[in-house]
Amino acid sequence: MIKEQYIHSDVTAEILSVAFEIHKTIGSGFVESVYLKAMLVECGLRSIETDSEIELPVYYKSIRVGSRRADLLIKKKVIVELKAVTELNDNHLAQAINYLEAFNLEVGLLINFGSKSLQYKRVIHPKLLNQKNR
Repeated sequence: MIKEQYIHSDVTAEILSVAFEIHKTIGSGFVESVYLKAMLVECGLRSIETDSEIELPVYYKSIRVGSRRADLLIKKKVIVELKAVTELNDNHLAQAINYLEAFNLEVGLLINFGSKSLQYKRVIHPKLLNQKNR
């Protein structure tokens, strides 16, 4: 599951291992907050450094216009946005990308516990994608 050519693939592999364990153990059908708490418990059991529901201000032209709250930040490197919906859509992906930009991080994971099988998407900061395409 670790692909060394990807940024922070070791961390994302750990996170996905945690998510698969949770989905295997309790399945789908719960609200997002249950999965957030389960992620915190499982990360704690594995001694994975985790910050939850961290909030950062959002600025527009140097003026604070609000704040963003992300579900998890793992090892200060990977932002994790959790969902408990039937199917992920483009709005969920846009939200995860916005978190990367707001928190100035390179990599995120969008994880959905709401479907029969665990769904996840690796999200890369748009600046990195632009650099790659040059």
